[in-house]
Amino acid sequence: METVVRVNPLDSEFGLLDLNAVVRAGVDVVRMPKTETAQDVIDMDREITEIEKACGREIGSTKMLAAIESPLGITQANQIATASQRLIGIALGAEDYVRNLKTERSADGIELLFARCSILQAARAAGIQAFDTVYSNANNEEGFLQEASLIKQLGFDGKSLINPRQIELLHNLFAPTQKDVEQAKRIIEAAEEAERQGSGVVSLNGKMIDAPIIDRARLVLERAKSGIREE
Repeated sequence: METVVRVNPLDSEFGLLDLNAVVRAGVDVVRMPKTETAQDVIDMDREITEIEKACGREIGSTKMLAAIESPLGITQANQIATASQRLIGIALGAEDYVRNLKTERSADGIELLFARCSILQAARAAGIQAFDTVYSNANNEEGFLQEASLIKQLGFDGKSLINPRQIELLHNLFAPTQKDVEQAKRIIEAAEEAERQGSGVVSLNGKMIDAPIIDRARLVLERAKSGIREE
């Protein structure tokens, strides 16, 4: 299990103090807030490197997760996502973003559609992960699951959470069923058998299996490592 800690922005009173404390403590990932440009990421990377050198940590061992929380940040998502080898992902922070849009959060989240798609596209193009914003009403389980189902369908890897009660709900939503796992194993086995035979064609039960289906099967098996959802 990885430890992710949010620090204050570098240009704030406590930013460098936060960063120094968490890097020296051995945190796995630093979540940087209010990321608006690639330079923000570069600056954070540089400061982390200096702290790693000073405390004897392996250079590059501290990873980063950049939270994008403004219209400017959304317009710069592609540049942000490729600004550092430390970045494991980018995340949407919706509250400040929506305020800057001069609107408010709605039940269906239509005001976040462009931002979510921008985050997701930038992350996928950069080969890193994409995380959705928090759902702030911890007492509305139905609303949380509705929003989480939406972002899963869009393709997000996960979602920031504001309450421990939401953890199991999200894990269960993203976890595959045993039926999903068994089908994924059959697909992978068929692909491996075709490779052993030197065949460029993969089929299962008379149906052609192409590369995207094989990739999805691998994703199912990867997610299954965290648990299986009961049907």
